[in-house]
Amino acid sequence: MITIGIDVGSITTKAVMMKDGAVVSAKVINTGYNAKNAGETVLEDIISEVRIKRSSIERIVATGYGRNSVPFADKTVTEITCHASGGRYLNPKIRSVIDIGGQDSKAIVMDEKGRVKDFAMNDKCAAGTGRFLEVMARALEVDLDDFGKMSLGAKNPSIISSICTVFAESEIVSLISKGEKRENIIAGIHNSTSARVVAMACRIGLTAPVMMTGGVAKNIGVVKALEKKIGHSIFVSKEAQVAGAIGAAIIAVDSI
Repeated sequence: MITIGIDVGSITTKAVMMKDGAVVSAKVINTGYNAKNAGETVLEDIISEVRIKRSSIERIVATGYGRNSVPFADKTVTEITCHASGGRYLNPKIRSVIDIGGQDSKAIVMDEKGRVKDFAMNDKCAAGTGRFLEVMARALEVDLDDFGKMSLGAKNPSIISSICTVFAESEIVSLISKGEKRENIIAGIHNSTSARVVAMACRIGLTAPVMMTGGVAKNIGVVKALEKKIGHSIFVSKEAQVAGAIGAAIIAVDSI
């Protein structure tokens, strides 16, 4: 049995192929301006890589903010359900998931059987999201991939007080003009991001063990800042970025 989960995010689109309950392939591409094209492209990419016919796929489930832009999907499911399902697949022990995506952030709490008990979501403001980090990296003229490691070298993290992305960027420009070290500013950005996410997560009673999913999970600086604020270690899988797509592929199996 072959199923595919497609997670159309604001920055990247992910696809995961599962065969008989195991992940056999995963692809990540930039979403670009056309979510529909991104969904089609990532599907064709994964089919070509595995070298199977499209007719061999028994079911496709789409998730993510652009899930309704995938007309060939047999079903659409919310990111909350998919990240919970994908997270449990990657680590059956987890009870909470923190997902920081391109345009929103989510906290999910599950019961002992992996069912979603409660969740909180920030989808009204870019602060505390991957987009926020992108804007800050651009202001600092630092490659986003270097953000995490650079922040670990901070001796005195800067205080970023603005909640708005636009004002925070102005704050950073001011810190640069004062000669503040980049690593201190980046650490301050990570602390600011994690503070917003943890404030949201605490409203639903985050329960350990905790896992982080989404592209921002690759940023060690954000992970460390979150761990410090919640007082627990955070599990990060190598497949964290595609957790939502994994969850969609699992749901595809269950819905056949």
